[in-house]
Amino acid sequence: MAESRKINKPTSPGWVLFALAVGAFAIGTTEFATMSLLPYFAKDLGVDAPTAGHVISAYALGVVVGAPIITVLGARVPRRTMLIRLMAMFALFNGLCAFAPSYEWMLALRFLSGLPHGAYFGVGALVAVSLVPLNKRNQAVGRMFLGLTVATIIGVPLANWLGHSVGWRWGFALVAFTGLLTVILLALLSPKSPAAPGSSPLRELGALKHGQVWLTLAVGAIGFGGLFAVYTYLADTLMQVTMVSPETVPFVLGIFGLGMTVGNIVVPKLADHALMPTIGGVLLWSAATTALFSFTAPSLWGISITVFLIGIGGALGTVLQTRLMDIARNAQGLAAALNHSAFNFANALGPLLGGMAIAHGFGWASTGWVGSLLALGGLALLLLSIRLDKKAPAPGSAA
Repeated sequence: MAESRKINKPTSPGWVLFALAVGAFAIGTTEFATMSLLPYFAKDLGVDAPTAGHVISAYALGVVVGAPIITVLGARVPRRTMLIRLMAMFALFNGLCAFAPSYEWMLALRFLSGLPHGAYFGVGALVAVSLVPLNKRNQAVGRMFLGLTVATIIGVPLANWLGHSVGWRWGFALVAFTGLLTVILLALLSPKSPAAPGSSPLRELGALKHGQVWLTLAVGAIGFGGLFAVYTYLADTLMQVTMVSPETVPFVLGIFGLGMTVGNIVVPKLADHALMPTIGGVLLWSAATTALFSFTAPSLWGISITVFLIGIGGALGTVLQTRLMDIARNAQGLAAALNHSAFNFANALGPLLGGMAIAHGFGWASTGWVGSLLALGGLALLLLSIRLDKKAPAPGSAA
């Protein structure tokens, strides 16, 4: 981790983390609001809900593709410059989504919108951990991720309200505006520094030589799919199973975001003391709470409590970020970015399997069982990773 600490520290690291968090807020809003807006743009673009779910998968595919390519090609670019460019690109394509004339255009633009996502979080995580002592790395990354979780409390319900009140396109306009605000904040607050000494595309690609990197990525790709399987169809489940009005949906989405925020405050503190047990605990928690969703969906109180508990499991992204940076050695940038490729593979896998369960007649609430099985799959992969660590401990492992 010493290499990432050669950035000159600004007077107030908190303001840098704030700027990074605003970018995370923009990304979190577009990633999760698209799911909550699904019923509205599906109708407007003339497709059913499972088909519209492919728009979400297109964004996720953009993250999967963009994170490694952009990170490797930008290895020698100063981190501040990289962050500004990524967020400008993000704002542009999200703004264009507001003008998508057809389902096909929406698919293409959502793919392009996803390209800068993973690289932004990867570079941002490196900047975040460079500002704090080693024993507070998870908390620093968690503070950046608070922007994403606050997006689920404020940004997503606001976008959903806009979608219901004045049209779904305004939700994407909101995201574009927030992206532009982030560009300004990063230009003003982010520390000016050269690229890390010795940075090169070849060195970043070195992360791919480590089997534990691939295994940890698989934990996120499978295990986090459970949350997305439930959340993608939450708005539909609320209206079709819980039988609430469209006006009630944003409040339940906000409860989910509150759970994610609590998770990203509490879980990183636990992870700074015991990283691997914390990751395992989060996966087990997710398996239990998503299974509970299938039982509580008919009750507004029941589903609200369950959604809050599911949201706590969203902290998995934060703690896996640090695990990847520990085991990637000198290729931390690519490993940190690939974390978001993995989670957006989960963002594609979860809605796909959840949509298949719905399409085959198992009902909207069946997404909970899909989510539980995916979380257990991630837990099994984590146990394998721990077993391999005991046989041949990876240098820098924080287990």
